[in-house]
This record gives sequence, structure tokens and C-alpha cells, in this order.
Amino acid sequence: MRIEAYNQINQIYAPKKTYGTNKTSSVSRPSDQVQISSMGKDIQTLKQAVNNAPDIRENLTAPIKARVNNGTYDVSADDFASKLAAAYGA
Repeated sequence: MRIEAYNQINQIYAPKKTYGTNKTSSVSRPSDQVQISSMGKDIQTLKQAVNNAPDIRENLTAPIKARVNNGTYDVSADDFASKLAAAYGA
């Protein structure tokens, strides 16, 4: 085992020590700024509108749900089979 090689590598990657004090200057530095375009603002508005919209459109699902609960919702087996075949390319 070569300890001297380890010491050389350790010296390269060891954190550097700085001596002395760092003086802060009173020079004003430019600050970072972010500007959002009007399109970006529109996208944010649309995202908020989508997030606030309900996941289920009750006006469409309520009548079907009521018919299912009443037992009056009837699905034609032929219609179901033809739509299933169309969906899976058979």
C-alpha cells in the first residue's frame, strides 16, 4: 500500500484554508430579476382555472347516476359489443 500516493491525492482534494479576514465592500451589486411574459401570466391563469374546476361534471353524470340508482338504466348488449369491438379493432 502506497501511503505517499494517498497523501498526495488527499492534499489535492482537501479543502483550501484561507488566512486573513475577508473585507466586505460597500459596492452595490446588481440583483437578479425575474420577468414573466404576458403569455406566462396567461398560462398561470389558465392553470389556476383548471385546478379550480371540478374533476367530475355533475350536470352530465347526475342523470345517469339517478337512473342507475333507480334501476332504469339499461345498456343494450349489442351496442356495448359493437363499441367494444370498435375500441379494440376487432
